[in-house]
Amino acid sequence: MSFTEHNENGLIYMKSSKIKMRHAFTTRYGGVSTGALSSLNLGSNRGDEPENVRENWRRVCALMGVDENGCAVTKQVHKNEVKIVAEADKHICMSNVPYECDGIVTAEKGLPIWCFVADCVPVLLCDDVHKVAGAIHCGWRSSVTDILKNAVEKMESLGADRRNICAAIGPSIGKCCFETDRDVPEAIETYLSGDVEGLWTVREDGKFMVDLRAANARRLVQLGLNPDNIDISDECTYCSHDKYWSHRYSKGQRGSQGAVIMI
Repeated sequence: MSFTEHNENGLIYMKSSKIKMRHAFTTRYGGVSTGALSSLNLGSNRGDEPENVRENWRRVCALMGVDENGCAVTKQVHKNEVKIVAEADKHICMSNVPYECDGIVTAEKGLPIWCFVADCVPVLLCDDVHKVAGAIHCGWRSSVTDILKNAVEKMESLGADRRNICAAIGPSIGKCCFETDRDVPEAIETYLSGDVEGLWTVREDGKFMVDLRAANARRLVQLGLNPDNIDISDECTYCSHDKYWSHRYSKGQRGSQGAVIMI
C-alpha cells in the first residue's frame, strides 16, 4: 500500500504514489459543513446548506489550481456508462449535471475530473505517457456490469495504452464490513469469469463478506494492466467513519467525498 495522507491548510486528503498526475481522494476533514455533514461534504443533494457546499468545493478545487466551476463531474446512477469529457463539460458548481454516467475520462489538460463515493470504490486511472485520465465510481452494480472495461476502452479511444495505465483504488468499504447476500458474489463470479479465490468469506448466518476493491483490481489485471501499476488503499470507510463518509455506518445520513485527477 502506497497511499499517503496530506494536509493542505487543514484539508486532509490521500494520494497514491502510482499516480503521477495531480490527484486526491478527499476525506471528511477540511470543510465548513456542520452537524451530521461536518465538515467536507461535496454532495449538493445531501441536505447541506448550498453556501457550505460551494465553499467546500472552492477549497478542494484550489488543490487543483482551478475555481469551483472549473471541473467535470460524474452524475452517478450505479450503471456502467463512461463519458469522455472536455472543456465544454465544465460543471457550474451546484447546477444540474446534464448527463448520467458513473465514470468520466479525458485527454483535456488542466481539467480536473471527479467521481464521488461514501463506501463504494473510487478508481483513478492515469496513462501519464499519453496524457489520458479517468475517474470511475465502482459501486458493486457498476463494477459487475464492467464499468472498468468501458473506462479502459474509452481511454484507449483517446490514445492511451492499457499497458501504461496506472490505477489507484481508493478508500472504500472493506471486506471486513461489506456484508451482502449471495447475489453480489454470484455477480462478481460472472464478472471475473470465475477468478474469485479469496474475494469473500461466508459467515455462519449465510451472509457474505466481500472484497470489492480486490475484485476490481483483479478485473484491471484481466483487462491488461500491469499488476505493479495498481495501488489499493487499505482504509475501510465503515471502520474509519470519522475520517470518511460511510453510507452504511450512517444509515444514509452522510455527505459525499470525491476522487479527482487532472492532466
